[in-house]
Amino acid sequence: MRLALTAITLMMTLAVAACGRNDAPQDRLAAIRQAGVLRVATFDSNPPFGSVNPTTRKIEGLDVDYAQALADKLGVKLEITPTNPANRIPLLASNKVDLVLANFTITEERAKQVDFSIPYFASGQQFIAKTGTLTSPDQLNGLRIGVDKGTVNEINLREKYPQAVLVAYDDTPFAFTALRNGNVQAISQDGPKLIGVLANAPDASGYEIPAFSISQDLIGVGIPKGQTALKTFVDTTLVELEASGQAQRIYDRWFGPDTRTPLARSYRIGESAAVAAH
Repeated sequence: MRLALTAITLMMTLAVAACGRNDAPQDRLAAIRQAGVLRVATFDSNPPFGSVNPTTRKIEGLDVDYAQALADKLGVKLEITPTNPANRIPLLASNKVDLVLANFTITEERAKQVDFSIPYFASGQQFIAKTGTLTSPDQLNGLRIGVDKGTVNEINLREKYPQAVLVAYDDTPFAFTALRNGNVQAISQDGPKLIGVLANAPDASGYEIPAFSISQDLIGVGIPKGQTALKTFVDTTLVELEASGQAQRIYDRWFGPDTRTPLARSYRIGESAAVAAH
C-alpha cells in the first residue's frame, strides 16, 4: 500500500511539473532550435505573397521566401501553415505557429496583441473596379465595396468613408469573385496584392486598379508577444538580407520586370516610416 501511494504521489508530482513547463513563458527561439522546425503562417491564395503552385501543390511566394530565409539562418526545417487575414493573430496567440509572414500591416492596435519585426515591405491601400468606373476616392462613399475581414483596409474604409457599404469576405479571391458577379462595385486591399489578383484573372482586361491610394502601410513579421530573443533574431536577419542583396532578389522574383506582377520596389529594409511614405 505504501509503495502504491508513493508511486501515485510521484506521478502527480511529475504531472504538475509538466503542466508548469507548458504554462510557463517559453523562450520560443530556443524551442525552435530544439525542435528543428520553424512554423510559419502564410497566405495560400494571395499571389505573389503566398499561393499554391498548381504543379508542385506547395505554397510559394514572397512571404514564403522570407520565411525560408529565416529558417535557413537558424538551420532548421520550414513548416508552412496556410492562413487567411482573420486567423493571423489567433494562430500566434494559440501557439499554432511561431511567426506570421502574410502581408501583415503593422498597427498600434495589433501591437497590443502581437509583436512585429521591423518592416520588410511597404504598400498602399488601393482598389479593383471595372475599367473606367472608379477614378477618384471621392466616389467611394457611394459604392458597395468588398473587403477582407479583419484587415486594416476594412478599418480604414469605415473610418474615412462611412457612407460606403462594406461587405466583408474571408479573403481577397472571394471578394474578387463577388466583384465579377456584380455583388460589389469595387474591392479594396494592398496594391501589390491586387496586382497579383489581376495577374491571375482570365478576364483581367475588364478590370483595373485606379491610380490612387488611400493609405501607406508598412508590413512586418508577426511575432508572439514578449518573445524578445525571437524578435531580435528576425530583425537582425532581415537587415542582413537587405545588406547581402537577398531581399532584392526575393523581391525581383515576385515583382521584378519580367514577372506577371511587375512593380518598382519603393521600400528598403531599414528605411524609416517617413521615407517609405514618401
